[in-house]
Amino acid sequence: MSSFEKLGLSEPVLKVLEEMGFETPTAIQEQSIPQLLTADRDFIGLAQTGTGKTAAFGIPLIELVDPAHKATQALVVAPTRELGQQIGEQLNKYGKYMDKVNILCVYGGASIETQMKALKKNVQHIIVATPGRLIDLVNRKAINLEEVNAVVLDEADEMLNMGFKEDIDKILSYTPEHKLTWLFSATMPSEIRRIVKTYMEDPIEVKIDQEQTVNKNIEHQYVRVKAKDKGEALARFLDAYPDMRGVVFCRTRRDTQNVAEMLLKKKYRADALHGELSQAQRDRVMRRFKSFDIQVLIATDVA
Repeated sequence: MSSFEKLGLSEPVLKVLEEMGFETPTAIQEQSIPQLLTADRDFIGLAQTGTGKTAAFGIPLIELVDPAHKATQALVVAPTRELGQQIGEQLNKYGKYMDKVNILCVYGGASIETQMKALKKNVQHIIVATPGRLIDLVNRKAINLEEVNAVVLDEADEMLNMGFKEDIDKILSYTPEHKLTWLFSATMPSEIRRIVKTYMEDPIEVKIDQEQTVNKNIEHQYVRVKAKDKGEALARFLDAYPDMRGVVFCRTRRDTQNVAEMLLKKKYRADALHGELSQAQRDRVMRRFKSFDIQVLIATDVA
């Protein structure tokens, strides 16, 4: 297995990766990073979620930005605000020891005025955005994408599943024709092929084995119970593993609320996370989970 030193990364980035505990690159990182650093070509990365795609494009993006050039040079488009925030946090970590690279995350559900003030105050070298909020800011003349030289479409298949097809077309039309386009996706449906054919020129394609298990050390177990007994079964499971922290996925928002309320009545530390919560409420729940204030997060697939 390769090491990050062999991928052509700068000393400041290698120092950060060592601090973050990154020892060896994942398959998508090992095959993507050298290409993105040196090839100067459009790029398609196909790999499942959880294989390290954010670092695969985020590290080269940080390396290629010129902090001395006062313009937005890179754009990352993500389907959800949570993913956008995660990408923004990672990019800031990768650039910790480099000359000041300004990175701003913009997304719906938060104050657009605050985001516009941040855009006006400093030139943002990299913008991470959800599609709707990005288009709104461009229409308000708050974001200028005319000097962008790299666009990353992350979780591209998920963006299409969420109905962002026209938004992606519109966003790409705001950017220069000569830019690099890096597309990362778990799958390659026909609509992604259309984007590739329309907006990309002779892309490099890296495909990580789609059958590859993300983590081979996970053991899967299940218990069959009647619907009316699910709550009691879950409570018994939590009693058996009192130090466990976990996520319980439910199909609907109502299910998450019912399960969370049932557990709270039984004095378990639980809370619900679903799409009808405001951004502030989602952030509060996630902060509580990260700080171990919540033992069990009851969530829909927004998590």
